[in-house]
Amino acid sequence: MKEIKHFINGEFVGSSNGKTFENINPINGKQIATVHEGGMDEVNQAVSSARAALQSEWGSMDVNERVNLLYKVADGINARFDEFLEAECADTGKPYSLARHIDIPRGAANFKVFADTIKNEGTELFTMPTPDGTGAINYALRAPKGVIAVISPWNLPLLLMTWKVGPALACGNTVIVKPSEETPTTTALLGEVMNDAGIPKGVFNVVHGFGPDSAGAYLTQHADVDAITFTGETLTGTAIMQAAAVGVRDISLELGGKNPAVVFADCDMDKAIEGTTRSVFANCGQVCLGTERVFVERSIFDEFVERLKQSAEGLKVGVPEDKDSNMGPLVSKTHQEKVLSYYKNAAEEGATVVTGGGVPDMPEDLKGGAWVEPTIWTGLADDATVIREEIFGPCCHIRPFDTEEEAIQLANDTEYGLASSVWTENISRAHRVAAQIDSGIVWVNSWFLRDLRTPFGGMKGSGIGREGGVHSLEFYTELKNVCIKL
Repeated sequence: MKEIKHFINGEFVGSSNGKTFENINPINGKQIATVHEGGMDEVNQAVSSARAALQSEWGSMDVNERVNLLYKVADGINARFDEFLEAECADTGKPYSLARHIDIPRGAANFKVFADTIKNEGTELFTMPTPDGTGAINYALRAPKGVIAVISPWNLPLLLMTWKVGPALACGNTVIVKPSEETPTTTALLGEVMNDAGIPKGVFNVVHGFGPDSAGAYLTQHADVDAITFTGETLTGTAIMQAAAVGVRDISLELGGKNPAVVFADCDMDKAIEGTTRSVFANCGQVCLGTERVFVERSIFDEFVERLKQSAEGLKVGVPEDKDSNMGPLVSKTHQEKVLSYYKNAAEEGATVVTGGGVPDMPEDLKGGAWVEPTIWTGLADDATVIREEIFGPCCHIRPFDTEEEAIQLANDTEYGLASSVWTENISRAHRVAAQIDSGIVWVNSWFLRDLRTPFGGMKGSGIGREGGVHSLEFYTELKNVCIKL
């Protein structure tokens, strides 16, 4: 049985407490590895190693040398592309076709993107008059924030972990990563790549475990952690924010969403169906930016529902290596139970099940997997449970609207504000509606287009802070003003 250990100070080490847990393949429910669960000892060792690395060659390294090392990390991931691909798909069950084009290449690219950003992004400079007439100059310097705790999620394990680790290291920080207990493999594998690339010991550390009373809680509560970045559910983010308040430590939180799509009658129907199919069902609906609420102008409502139904029923649910498969299982049996509870709740609250609503009929050797059907509902009231709460599965509710003002009100009628999409061929309407929707990103006639230079983050209950481009530098560095009297 494969064994996954912590990566601390450049070495793979087991847990001193002897605790382990099972890593389960969601395709068939079988164990694929034994993972060491970190306790306070491992967190202390990781934080001490990270702190020491700041005082070593890493802390004095010039930016060009640091950039060159991060390029080697990216190249190291790409050199072992197939190994990362297999590990990611074994942990998550997602199709190779998806991970091959998104998870692994973008996971590697994050190191190069943010290496280039820190190398090329300047700071500010101002001249100012002084009473004696000689003047003064003010300029800004960036300094690393220090030891960063990275709590990463299970839906895009490599991509979303490197989205944080890439800029953190580019800015000269050191990191301790606590990956999701569901998907530990590629984060551990990255330790080998870090060593091969020549990243100094203690710069990149990994401690496996759970949240409460485990590695996650011990790490976020540790007094020598300078900042915490987290992607995950809002309830966990609230607990992390409370922990960060002790010591007034900085946080970046990308949390839950209940994202809307607004489809106007003047849309390009083919584009809207294709884009909404991806935004609802991609990665089995386990995308923080995914769509769970669809609002369609009444005159095209029936046509849209029928065409999205046909599109959903055209998806092939299957194993990762099947080149024709475009939807895998959910990440775990626990998450399957959660999603199926919402499917049941929707039916109990009076939903019309347009398609799906249960578990697909799978071959005998796959029946132990975490499979669910792509599902579409109509007919629910605006206060129904599946309209209000994030499900994080391959499902959506479609509701008609009559006016632009109503569509905006419905889109904003949520405690979340992460992402949204608007489908219209009227450019004035596109600008007008996008400006009024309360979400950190609004896609018009598209979904999941990401320029990594742009700000990314959520409004309301969807998080705090922005990352991407210079906005990542703002979180991962302390900006210092220097005033020179002339």
